[in-house]
Amino acid sequence: MNNSSKQRDDELSFFEQMQDVKPLNNVNKVHLPNKTPETLAQRLKREALEKQIALDDNGLSVEYVKPVEPHDFITYKQDGIQEGVYKNLRLGKYDIDSRLVLKHLSFDDARLTIYSTLKESHERGVRCVLIDHGVGINSKPFPAFMKSYVNQWLREMEMVIAFHTALKQHGGLGSVYVLLKKHANQKLINRERHQKRF
Repeated sequence: MNNSSKQRDDELSFFEQMQDVKPLNNVNKVHLPNKTPETLAQRLKREALEKQIALDDNGLSVEYVKPVEPHDFITYKQDGIQEGVYKNLRLGKYDIDSRLVLKHLSFDDARLTIYSTLKESHERGVRCVLIDHGVGINSKPFPAFMKSYVNQWLREMEMVIAFHTALKQHGGLGSVYVLLKKHANQKLINRERHQKRF
């Protein structure tokens, strides 16, 4: 049997096997099921899930916190921060580039907000943020509940190099100045910021 005979036999065999196959209609449309609008319940469930994912990702503690008293100063500085830099922060001499109000937020919302705001502020090249956490004399489950967690959370964030209770004109014992480390691209951020002024 030569090659052409074998090829002809293969073609006949192929056509015999394909004789029951019917060609598809020439339709180029794909029909997708109608997407129904998201209900309020679905939207709330989706938003709650997104919030939970963000909370789980930020790494700020939710377990034990060492309570501080409502009228305590909260202070911190990383090793290597110059005394002059810390003194200027303590005396409120840095421009407050951003302000964050945590009062009246739930615990989870405060935790999410403080993390996302400071992270975003750091990426924008912001150096000093004022956080209003409240004094919390009557807070539950114990006095200064939010203030205690803010004191702990700020210590857990790598971008925070120092913080100090604010001066009276900026909220006093219910607020804290937070100094963020310079962003790695700070020179580029400053250049872009200055170009926008002109």
